[in-house]
Amino acid sequence: MDVGEDSVDITHLRTPIKVDLSPIYNFLGARTTQAWVDAAIDNLPLIIQDHANCEKKAAGTAMNLIFRYEFSYDLQRKLAQLIREEMLHYEQVLGIMNERGQDWKYLSAGRYAKGMLKHKRTYEPAAMVDVLIIGAFIEARSCERFAALAEVIDDARLAKYYRYLLKSESRHFEDYLALAQSLSDDNIDERVAFFKEVEAELIDSPDAELRFHSGTPA
Repeated sequence: MDVGEDSVDITHLRTPIKVDLSPIYNFLGARTTQAWVDAAIDNLPLIIQDHANCEKKAAGTAMNLIFRYEFSYDLQRKLAQLIREEMLHYEQVLGIMNERGQDWKYLSAGRYAKGMLKHKRTYEPAAMVDVLIIGAFIEARSCERFAALAEVIDDARLAKYYRYLLKSESRHFEDYLALAQSLSDDNIDERVAFFKEVEAELIDSPDAELRFHSGTPA
């Protein structure tokens, strides 16, 4: 795969600053298992490509939302910022794949996002609130897994890149939650608690497919 001369060069990324991940760990209902970390390290090309898929999907989801919910200035502005960041990260991961000589291969979607979206309410604005809460968990889990991989990965450049991502990814979940609350007349804590349990079950339970957000390897 050749992404061309315009691909984003991660060589000169500034040294990542230390990020306090305690809000992430407190928000999530489960920590990534060692079994997942071990499997991810053993299948790093798959994890890298699925990470690229995740960045692309996040940008696509935000783009869909920006067309569906044009009534909110704050929502539009935050989504526009998110799209720019996610597409930059997508381009950076493509560059990593190109640098490693890794070809793009077909990779099916895992169960994770579908497992949460099936609980989304079907009427507005509740549906939008749930989508944003789910987005918060996806972002928080991404951040938690970047940190877990950066600690053990035997690739200094990739570890540095994952640590670099922590700063932006660690605030995304809070942005999603703030947007969700701004669209709801009711406190969203109960829905957050509900999806916290759903997400933790998806992470802890056996999963036949290894993906960036998959559960414990079966």
